Amino acid sequence: MRERVGQLVRQSLERAVEAGELPPLPDDYAVPIEKPRNPEHGDSASNVAMTLARVARKSPRDIADIIVRHLPEDCDWITGAEVAGPGFLNFRFADDTLFNCLHAVRDGGASYGHAEKNDGPRVLVEFVSANPTGPLHVGHGRGAVMGDAVASLLDAAGYQVEREYYINDVGNQMQMLGRSLHARVQTLIGNPTPLPEDGYQGDYLQKTAEDFVAQHGELKVTFEDEGQLFIDFAKDSILEDIKADLANLRITYDTWFPERTLHASQKVEGAVKHLQDADIIYEREGALVFRTTDFGDDDDRVVVRTDGRPTYFAADIAYHKDKMDRGFDTAIDVWGADHHGYIPRVRASLQALGYDADKLEVLLVQFVSLVRDGEQVKMSTRSGKFEELKSVVGECGADAVRFLFLMRRADSQQEFDVEVAKSQTMENPVYYVQYGHARVCSILRKAQAEGIEVPEKARDEAMQALTLPEERQLILALTEYPYIVRRAAEAREPHQIAFYLMDTIKAFHSYYTRYKGSERVISDDPLKTEGRLALVDGIRTVIANGLGLLKVHAPERMAQSETTSE
Repeated sequence: MRERVGQLVRQSLERAVEAGELPPLPDDYAVPIEKPRNPEHGDSASNVAMTLARVARKSPRDIADIIVRHLPEDCDWITGAEVAGPGFLNFRFADDTLFNCLHAVRDGGASYGHAEKNDGPRVLVEFVSANPTGPLHVGHGRGAVMGDAVASLLDAAGYQVEREYYINDVGNQMQMLGRSLHARVQTLIGNPTPLPEDGYQGDYLQKTAEDFVAQHGELKVTFEDEGQLFIDFAKDSILEDIKADLANLRITYDTWFPERTLHASQKVEGAVKHLQDADIIYEREGALVFRTTDFGDDDDRVVVRTDGRPTYFAADIAYHKDKMDRGFDTAIDVWGADHHGYIPRVRASLQALGYDADKLEVLLVQFVSLVRDGEQVKMSTRSGKFEELKSVVGECGADAVRFLFLMRRADSQQEFDVEVAKSQTMENPVYYVQYGHARVCSILRKAQAEGIEVPEKARDEAMQALTLPEERQLILALTEYPYIVRRAAEAREPHQIAFYLMDTIKAFHSYYTRYKGSERVISDDPLKTEGRLALVDGIRTVIANGLGLLKVHAPERMAQSETTSE
């Protein structure tokens, strides 16, 4: 409906321009449309007159009057357009317009609010990409859910989306992981070997060592002789656990991209040579340095060390070059907030390689602190002291973990309270929304049990029986869902869906509770019952679609909902 109102106002503006009452509009001008906070102000509103006051050199009030005067004569789908205050435009929809919107919700079913086909721009979303040196912790979980939800939003908005995990399987950390496993294995088979000073100390490596011995036997060798065997075994074992942990969060990927393939295919070497040929790399004390300051970075960056080994940055340059070469219109990287300083140098590398750096978007995810029994859990991956993601998902459930992680903007720090996540009360946001969905399903089941048919399309007389102001507001809320999906996708903000669901369920709970003793959904009035059941079914559709978009279950039965429905 927002788009329809926007098009209507645009038509009026163009007619006013043709009549010489307003100057030509800027080519990229988008008519602002919003939902009034106060229902008494109408169903839709716009401050368009205020935004055009300077260009038109008229008062907002005069501009608003001009817009109303030039509205097309055939816009009978609205019953009123009025100027309020200093120049706000308020619109009220005809009842039939709203009823048709409710029909559209129910007709759309599981696809309502989502794009009919994915023929939009190609987008690659790379997220998590944690080093395969240990289990995922709860901090990884937030980035995982955020990246996956952004990809789902873009998919629902019609983009062609691919999910990718970049496997950092090269470098010093992998060497240290292999040495750590080697020490565990040797000690396990009676050849005591101390862990490296900076080795990985987590208990997870003890289980990996036991698995190694079960597969390879008591292999008493030095790391120098068989180091790669230990590195590969540890990496593969941990990576399988990572995949399982993510699958438990309902996250799958289109591509698992190993860093080593960039080295094996000489793409790292090729990217560095490309920069050398462009005369953007210079030598400093035997190392090759990329002049990133030419592109806005605060310091030049080493890409090849003095011993000839490429740096992590060199591999990242090659990786992002590979993303661009694969033809994606946009590459979204989901990183931890501590990587903020890394953004300028990666963008600099793309620009230096001749790509449009604006094709790279970086979504920074702030830290999450885990609270258990009122106390914050301290975590350190290297020391092995951290709360594994799998234990939190196992304790709280994937529904709670996903929904609660999506309750905040990515750039806002978050506190994840285990006790709240586990609670079966209205204080738990995911329980609150799921309970609302179960309640509407319970009402529909009750109608079916009483032999009351819920027709695919309610009769006009039944729709006209929806006269309560809360019923009108609920229909308006349902019409907002497609807009919320598009807006959330464009902003890369899944929390907008979570908040929309909570607001919509709150409105339904309020309506249901207020009229339970007087205007029940199922009553002796067949027309009211039919209309209200259509409304309840529309609410069920939208809540299920929104929860599905976030990969959260929409239960049809919950114990409390069975005892409080109708």
